[in-house]
Amino acid sequence: MLRDLRASRTGLSEREAARRLVAYGPNELTRHGGRQWPRQIVRQLAHPLALLLWLAALLSYFSGSAALAAAIIAVILLNAGFAFLQERHAERAVEALSAYLPPQARVLRDGGERQIPAGLLVPGDVLVVREGDRVSADARLLEGSVEMDLSTLTGESLPVPRSAEDRPPEGPLLQATDMVFSGTSCTGGEALAVVFATGMHTELGRIAALSERVGHDQSPLEKQVTRVARIIAVVAVGMGIAFIPVGTLLGGLSLSDTLNFAIGLLVANVPEGLLPTITLALAVGVRVLARRGALVKRISAVETLGSTSVICTDKTGTLTMNLMRVTTIWTSGGYLGLDTPPPPIMPGSPPWRLAAASAACNNAGIDGEGNERGDPTELALLHAANALRVGADPHTVERLTQFHFDPALRRMSTIDRTPDGIRVHCKGAPEELLPLCTGIATAGGTRPLTRVERDAAASIVDSWAGQGLRILAIAERDLTPQEDTALLREKAEQGLTLLGLVAMFDPPRPEVPDAVARCHTAGIRLIIVTGDHGLTARGIASRVGIGDGGTRIITGAELDLMPEKALDDLLNNGEELIFARSSPEAKLRIADALRDLGKVVAMTGDGVNDAPALRRADIGVAMGRSGTDVAREAATMILTDDNFASIVSAVQAGRQVYDNVRKFIVYIFAHATPEVIPFLIYAASGANIPLPLTVMQILAIDLGTETLPALALGREREEPGTMTRPPRQRGQNVIDGPMLARAWGLLGGVSAVLVTAAFFTTLLMGGWYYGADTRTGPLHLVGMQATTISFLGIVACQIGTAMAARTQTASLAQIGLFSNRLLLWGIAFEIAFTAAVVALPPLQGIFGTRPPEPWQILALVPFPFIVWGTDELWRYRRRWKTQQQRSDPG
Repeated sequence: MLRDLRASRTGLSEREAARRLVAYGPNELTRHGGRQWPRQIVRQLAHPLALLLWLAALLSYFSGSAALAAAIIAVILLNAGFAFLQERHAERAVEALSAYLPPQARVLRDGGERQIPAGLLVPGDVLVVREGDRVSADARLLEGSVEMDLSTLTGESLPVPRSAEDRPPEGPLLQATDMVFSGTSCTGGEALAVVFATGMHTELGRIAALSERVGHDQSPLEKQVTRVARIIAVVAVGMGIAFIPVGTLLGGLSLSDTLNFAIGLLVANVPEGLLPTITLALAVGVRVLARRGALVKRISAVETLGSTSVICTDKTGTLTMNLMRVTTIWTSGGYLGLDTPPPPIMPGSPPWRLAAASAACNNAGIDGEGNERGDPTELALLHAANALRVGADPHTVERLTQFHFDPALRRMSTIDRTPDGIRVHCKGAPEELLPLCTGIATAGGTRPLTRVERDAAASIVDSWAGQGLRILAIAERDLTPQEDTALLREKAEQGLTLLGLVAMFDPPRPEVPDAVARCHTAGIRLIIVTGDHGLTARGIASRVGIGDGGTRIITGAELDLMPEKALDDLLNNGEELIFARSSPEAKLRIADALRDLGKVVAMTGDGVNDAPALRRADIGVAMGRSGTDVAREAATMILTDDNFASIVSAVQAGRQVYDNVRKFIVYIFAHATPEVIPFLIYAASGANIPLPLTVMQILAIDLGTETLPALALGREREEPGTMTRPPRQRGQNVIDGPMLARAWGLLGGVSAVLVTAAFFTTLLMGGWYYGADTRTGPLHLVGMQATTISFLGIVACQIGTAMAARTQTASLAQIGLFSNRLLLWGIAFEIAFTAAVVALPPLQGIFGTRPPEPWQILALVPFPFIVWGTDELWRYRRRWKTQQQRSDPG
């Protein structure tokens, strides 16, 4: 490596380092392609609905209505500004990763040790790594040995040894025993290391690049709103363009009248309040989820949650309480249960020796006030030793050497000075420790370990693992006076005496079984992705209701060898699975496969190396308590309580928000029909029938009377059956044909008939006849009164539409007529605002209204009940047909 890097053990010269800095660039994690705020604002201003309004403003200006053009532009800017402020979310995963890079580094330059900014490190530099240092680049050890905390990259909390003398094993780079990596910390020892990778070429940089390349897609709702906006734009512009020759050539309309028609058609077709209403409804959903322990960072994700079809969850701390406790001990003398206070044990007996070894080979601690520190597994062993009234007395047990837990060896050992001599204590995975044991502890001392006893111990391990228990083997051996305490690990851990097996149980969270049952009722599939033993994960899964006793287990090694086609077939069969001993890369692969199969995936994670999978999933879920900063930055949702039940509550809230979005979209779209139909009547008559509405009155409806009731519908309570229906497919339209038929055809059609009838009644009773001019002359006031009645009629129909839209299938009586108090206040504001527009002289001049006669107001009273009653009958017929289909499936 020194030859390839053109470096030496004494380091680089300053001049050479400066040249390499130009060639390799600074040692920094960089970010590319991030959306800047000007681009985000332009995106809002260029939304299809906004483009339609820009066209209306342009037509208004050239037709001489500068005030109307200004009003429409104000609406555009208001919508864009509001959506920008609500939706802007700067991704900061790379910045969080950068926090792991220290500001300074010690290197050998020009033959001496110097401290330089970490950003100036280059390949070929020789790093000086000491206890407490955080490594600034990927490097290979030249001399010395250190203990490194690799948790930022691997998620393992215990330090691992790294030595220049070790021969690197075959396998991933992170397992190389003579390497140190950027962002990791030295917890002990001292070494020299030559830098071979800096900046984005390090392992940390690879994760950063992968996290950045895996971007967030638009939510289904965002895609559908854009799609519908395009449809509305095409329809409105097409109708306007098609009418120009019809109106001017066949209808005899002037160019001014044609432009008035086009402007009115555009403004009537555009649901101006749709974007801010959706944004506010999703923001309300964010606050609701926060109260349930789920912080959502991107508001459009609230709706995505509602369509989640697969949840890939960790086990420890998410399904379980992360509160490990020893339940049973097995020794040569039999089983000893710790669920109840155990009987006194004799000093020197196998359980006593096991407890003493567990306390000695342990880095956790419990102080006199009961405060705990350390790994949950080691704390469980300490509690067990205390329960057996055996502990490692620091005055009588002195630690001489420690071999830290090695993820590859899956064991930990200490060499301790005890009153009985110098002794090796060891604990680890049974399948790793049993082969190292040659004896077994008995009541009378130690005897050789037979094959029958080995097979019995292996059978016990499988049985306990099947019950969801975590198992450790405990062993020891005495060092002879001729053996040095500075033994190499492989020699210290030979010829051990098996003391026994320890079964630990991390109990499931009490609320998880109910949450799992709700998932199954809602058609949501659950997949466990864990680093634990497969049988242990299966035991926990069966306790909480995931899968069954025969749930298939796929190990990390099996997944690595599995072709993509086989993985797709496995994930597409619908069964619940357990991926055990899995890596973060496996999470990313699973998320990719599920998304390609059309599933909407929620994925949990807590480590730095989980970041790519969290970003790739539709909903990345990070742990708020145990998760790293990088995972929390990469995730879409953060669980403040690390609780699986919070994910299910979030899915339920997402479905509720989705339903409510559909409700107020129905409400908003329903008013397009009574606004557009009058313009079509005007056009079809060749302007012989006056315009029933002014453009300002349409804006007053879409932005004034409509907004608060729509927002109140966004706070509607959960409708019965929310969590009993299957999740939506990824490609299913949020805004679909039946929904538009109900809005535009049923609710809008009934409203259009009522409003048009009121308009003509007012005209005819005022003395108007076909072709009479109402813009000037004696019929001008009659024309103003008729447009006012059209305006009031639409508002009256809005009230009925709001009540009807509160439910999609159920009867209004089922959810309560007065259960949504915000809607009642919204309707009250709607009535007050309408009264002001009609009665106050300054507003009359702006909106072209005139106070109606008392009989006209009374004629409008039945409108809400007719609209709501028609929809209630339609929903009743729909429920009846559904019941008939269920009772007679043939």
